[in-house]
Amino acid sequence: MVARPLAPRSEGRLTGPLTVLFMPESAYGPTNNCVGIGHRLLQRGHRVVFVVDPTWRARLEPLGFAEEIVNFAPPEVDGAGASPGQFWKEYIASVSPHFATSTTEQLTSVIRPIWRELIDGAYYVQDQLREIVSRVAPDVIVEDNVLGFPALVSAGKPFVRIVSCNPLEVPGADIAPAFSGLGQSERGQFDAFRRAYRETHGPLWEEFRDWFFAEGGVLLPELEFIPPGDLNLYVYPEELDYRPSRPLDATWHRLESCVRDTDPAVALPDGFADGRRPVLYFSLGSLGSADVALVRRVIDALANEPYDVIVSKGPRHDEIELADNMWGAEFLPQTRLLERADLVITHGGNNTVTECLHFAKPMVVMPLFWDQYDNAQRVHECGYGRRLSTYEFTPDELRHAVNDLISDAALRRRLEVAGRRIRRADGVGRAATLIEALAGENS
Repeated sequence: MVARPLAPRSEGRLTGPLTVLFMPESAYGPTNNCVGIGHRLLQRGHRVVFVVDPTWRARLEPLGFAEEIVNFAPPEVDGAGASPGQFWKEYIASVSPHFATSTTEQLTSVIRPIWRELIDGAYYVQDQLREIVSRVAPDVIVEDNVLGFPALVSAGKPFVRIVSCNPLEVPGADIAPAFSGLGQSERGQFDAFRRAYRETHGPLWEEFRDWFFAEGGVLLPELEFIPPGDLNLYVYPEELDYRPSRPLDATWHRLESCVRDTDPAVALPDGFADGRRPVLYFSLGSLGSADVALVRRVIDALANEPYDVIVSKGPRHDEIELADNMWGAEFLPQTRLLERADLVITHGGNNTVTECLHFAKPMVVMPLFWDQYDNAQRVHECGYGRRLSTYEFTPDELRHAVNDLISDAALRRRLEVAGRRIRRADGVGRAATLIEALAGENS
């Protein structure tokens, strides 16, 4: 894609194309969010550069982006040549037995080990990032991750932070602690979970805080692994948000959704999803679907029921056999298929949850780890879907939840109102405009 020169603007505004450097976490959710925003910036004539690990090589260039490749570990560890996020897929498969434990237990068995891996990657990539930032000379740096990198925040360029996990990532006294899955009505349990988090993560955070500051970064907020930016964007619809319980300053802006328009069209088999039966979309995300036993349980519960079921089979697709009323593949263009669904069965990943509200779809949410418990609880308590116990649900419970939500006409009307509002908000376009404005203020 060739950038179109921008028209000169008044003092303090942009006078030419920007170079915007994006660094998303090496996972589909954050990368897809950044792709959506970056694509809008490309359309406005800017140059967009993505910093990605080797598993994304040559996957973003066809969309018009420049790529800068970094390694988060030595090549023999980093999995060069694997598919995007391959390390995390294998890791999730290895720790999935812990997903059936409580969120407090997962602090030790799941959450802390993930932070450890992320921190070790930050240590390894620091010098590479310094070199890239110096050579690319971006006008703005955008990061969508849960972990900060000193080379990005100390570059002397406007820094944009995107929160594409549940917004409990930004803590507050009157909201539930992140990763807890606690509801707003369970305040009596907040402090105990916070104490458990401090006990399991305090020393790790202190180690990272000291390194981050020594490498030129700012002093991190207590028990947070990334600082706020000059501009802060979070992806969550108003219908699920925690405001006004959690006040944020003027640098924070809510993107109601961040739905990319780069997914390809998809043709469904003849006679499938043709309007005769409700259509369900089932996905546990690129990581959660590595739990093949769980995927099979859901498939068995829905097999030969009066629905057409679209299944995102994930990285272990060759181990998953679909029933006659189902169709699916390893990877699916989710934003194209959600439009055609009547209900979504999901793990509660932030992208899927916000996309479901964007397209006005009710959800059955079965969380596995990280912020998925928080999203599942929020969807449930706000009345936009049903949270089920991921490893204890019965086939009847799942089928009853599906039927109840599909037949709830009042819920459908609420979702339609919410969806229209969210789509009009154009989160992708708003993010691009805010990034341009930040660059103009600093030009």
